[in-house]
Amino acid sequence: MKERVFDTKVQLLKYKALKAVIERAYAGTLNQAMYEIPKEIVPGPKSDMRCCIYKERAVLSERVRMAMGGDPENPNVIETLPVACDECPMESYFVTPACRGCINHKCMEVCPRGAISIVNRSAQIDAEKCIECGRCAKSCPYGAIIELARPCVKACKIGALKINEDKTAVIDNDKCVMCGACVYSCPFGAIVDKSYVLDCVEILKEAEKSKRKVYAIIAPAIVSQFKYAKIEQIVEGIKKLGFHQVIETAMGADITLGKELEELNEREKMTTSCCPSFVMYIERHFPKLKQYISSSPSPMVEVAKLIKRTSPGCKVVFIGPCASKKYECKLPKTDGAVDCVISFEELQAFLDARGIDVSTLEESPLNNASKYGRIFAKSGGITQGVKELKEKYGITKEICPIALNGLEQIRMAMLKMNAGKLPENFIEGMACEGGCLNGPLCLSHGDKNVLDVDKYGAQAREQDIAASMKLYELTKNDDKD
Repeated sequence: MKERVFDTKVQLLKYKALKAVIERAYAGTLNQAMYEIPKEIVPGPKSDMRCCIYKERAVLSERVRMAMGGDPENPNVIETLPVACDECPMESYFVTPACRGCINHKCMEVCPRGAISIVNRSAQIDAEKCIECGRCAKSCPYGAIIELARPCVKACKIGALKINEDKTAVIDNDKCVMCGACVYSCPFGAIVDKSYVLDCVEILKEAEKSKRKVYAIIAPAIVSQFKYAKIEQIVEGIKKLGFHQVIETAMGADITLGKELEELNEREKMTTSCCPSFVMYIERHFPKLKQYISSSPSPMVEVAKLIKRTSPGCKVVFIGPCASKKYECKLPKTDGAVDCVISFEELQAFLDARGIDVSTLEESPLNNASKYGRIFAKSGGITQGVKELKEKYGITKEICPIALNGLEQIRMAMLKMNAGKLPENFIEGMACEGGCLNGPLCLSHGDKNVLDVDKYGAQAREQDIAASMKLYELTKNDDKD
């Protein structure tokens, strides 16, 4: 396994647990997995990461549990692992050694609660009095007072993470939109997404016996991942896992774009429905705005429904970078279109567990979608499609779009919209900064990923959504909905 595939060591540990679980699932030896796998990954006698090998193994046991599906009673696809939480400092503001003990004491003067005192010519903050207003940090001429927020809390832009009395992180399921930002941000890997790889294994094993067709639908963000191989080799590798065919989710994006163009022409204002975390955010935090969410299913659901109309009795597995897709596929409104969701991280573990080195494989072509469907992976991709296809698809009204990049931008825009002060009438929302190409379950993250997506879009055989829309029209009458 090439360690350079992953951004972080936390991802590598997660991968090792996933790979071991998949190997045992095929071998039929899962009974002792939570006990045996941690010993295999951390044989000892010395500890590399924690205070001792026993703590490392305890954490790995929890990672194995999450790789096997996590807590079935918890509806959230993201869980915290208290044993892995490092109990990061609680104080939001901290005085560093850079404090010079100046005689101005501006930090004391601006503090509205008298939380700062001078001890041995150095400022000290009384955490019980501090209201975290930040005035002291802004006033210090040396920048000696800094904000010391927990990485997970800082990553969560909607306040869904809180800290227990025992100083471990806890997720508020009523607020959480399962964007997964906390999963990627926690340096100790104490917040983890549930894995459904065992469901995928069972689907593939059953299909091998019954000859049932299993389709993989891959998110367009995949082109910015697996940089050690070509996308065509990745497709061939997925087929070797036992999938009958690999289809671009971008085909569903074409259909979604066409339907949203039609819908927009009839509505005063509309938000996109492609990102499940964006949709959840509106539903849970701005319920008055639910009326503006597009009625169009997400690209994942659109292409899955199309496949099941054309291949009755088949199974569909979505492969992507998104944590909230694992939740979306189980929602009643998706009508069981998608049978299982696995991530790019899990796909890497799957390939390696089955001994498939994709870099050595032949290339399997992939030409299911247009450039517009493929660029849905980046923030602004949907907006670009609406702008460029507006006239061609008979949109007569004036469209004033906005692309919201990340939950912080989304929050500000929704506050304006809730107050009736948002001038734009087409609102694209992507919970992940940069879009799906920087989803929390990507192998790697970075600014260069957008270049890969743009290149992938330019290489599409179809430069219009017409072909995908025609296929949708031909099959929609067969939809049992």
